[in-house]
Amino acid sequence: MDPLLYLGGLVLLFLMWIRVKGLDYVIVHQRWIFVCLFLLPLSVIFDVYYYVRAWLIFKMCSAPKLHDQRVRDIQRQVREWRKEGGKTYMCTGRPGWLTVSLRVGKYKKTHKNIIINMMDILEVDTKRQVVRVEPLANMGQVTALLTSIGWTLPVLPELDDLTVGGLVMGTGIESSSHIYGLFQHICVAYELVLADGSLVRCTEEENADLFHAVPWSCGTLGFLVAAEIKIVPAKPWVKLHYEPVRGLENICRRFTAVSENKQNMFVEGIQYTMDSAVIMTGTMTDYAEPDKINRIGLHFKPWFFKHVQGYLKGNHTGVEYIPLRQYYHRHTRSIFWELQDIIPFGNNVVFRWLFGWMVPPKISLLKLTQGETIRRLYEQHHVVQDMLVPMKHLQAAITRFHQDIDVYPLWLCPFLLPTGRGMVHPKGQEEELYVDIGAYGEPKVKHFEAKASTRQLEKFVRDVHGFQMLYADVYMERDEFWEMFDGQLYHRLREELGCKDAFPEVYDKICKSARH
Repeated sequence: MDPLLYLGGLVLLFLMWIRVKGLDYVIVHQRWIFVCLFLLPLSVIFDVYYYVRAWLIFKMCSAPKLHDQRVRDIQRQVREWRKEGGKTYMCTGRPGWLTVSLRVGKYKKTHKNIIINMMDILEVDTKRQVVRVEPLANMGQVTALLTSIGWTLPVLPELDDLTVGGLVMGTGIESSSHIYGLFQHICVAYELVLADGSLVRCTEEENADLFHAVPWSCGTLGFLVAAEIKIVPAKPWVKLHYEPVRGLENICRRFTAVSENKQNMFVEGIQYTMDSAVIMTGTMTDYAEPDKINRIGLHFKPWFFKHVQGYLKGNHTGVEYIPLRQYYHRHTRSIFWELQDIIPFGNNVVFRWLFGWMVPPKISLLKLTQGETIRRLYEQHHVVQDMLVPMKHLQAAITRFHQDIDVYPLWLCPFLLPTGRGMVHPKGQEEELYVDIGAYGEPKVKHFEAKASTRQLEKFVRDVHGFQMLYADVYMERDEFWEMFDGQLYHRLREELGCKDAFPEVYDKICKSARH
């Protein structure tokens, strides 16, 4: 009993300290305490619950039957909204803090909330090579199921909690995107409930305009209730080659070359300074050399970006074999490199061995508990942006990032952008190789000001016919936004489908003014 009494005393003292100092003080100045003692255990409970639930539902084959019932319930809610006069816009009833996006849109408080409780994998059809899923199924669920039966998604975005709905209505990317494109390009069908309560299915052949307009629309054309996504055979290992490169021109030249080589199934770069990076290329394989296996997903392993940095510091190349699912979620444990700002000692070997199995805390719980003070601090002193630019402008883009924000590491991920008529497509009539430059961290430039600095980046991206991922803070004016994105098809369908009185325009939903 003595250890329990001792532990109880410590907990009591800690709670008294919080009472004296105030919860806001502790969360702002000693956030790691709150994260380690409360959010990490809660995150584990969340993960266990959703994993067991998804496994049981799929094994019992109850999801398809419940799916039709849930769709009818959504249709009922939409029709009730219409009967009541449709006085406010509609939006999903999912709380803003549950999303992976860092913003918490306040429109949830003023719009009609449509409850959409759809988080199941409905069917895996290996003959057609598609998986049919509900919008709240996440990448952790999908990889756990598909890899266990020998299949995978051609493009499987990194973080476990990213949902299919978010990736369809927004976008998603992975190190295989230089072959397959963005997440939207591996989708073959969407099922939506429209503003009039009708259920429609759209594909490349059926309701094709809607099929092309849905990606990047952020739920402003209808409510996604299911998606069919391509799957491909999986192999158990990824053979990953690490190559440190120095000099910005050399980095850009080498990264372009490996991205154009379709023999590389995976391509990724981590840039640690303006003149130093590690470029990684990989292929799936059935066999692994035993002495080169690295199970990077084990809780006591160093965070992946720190492990990669070792090749740069040692100035040597290397080859490793990584289990496929662990490769897919290689940045999950450290939320790329964001967790080092939340738990500064998180990569310490002692912490990894004792508590690494609970990492990472759920992004949704971090958002829920951050409060206005931390939200303001993050907005003014922290950058989370993904800018998509043509590969031919990579060197100019990195230089611009360095001048305007000076955030490192930078994540470099190539992707093929095919022609199309939706919101995002190349300027010309041919497919083009692009690169996602991800900046996550604290800016080091002395003159950083969140709005002004981000607007400078946004202007550069518009000038080179690039795009900004819409999960992040967007400071563009309306005309600038529609200069970046092609709204021709989007606006026509909003008119035809009666969306203008049912859903806000995408700009109004994601711009800064919608959140303040």
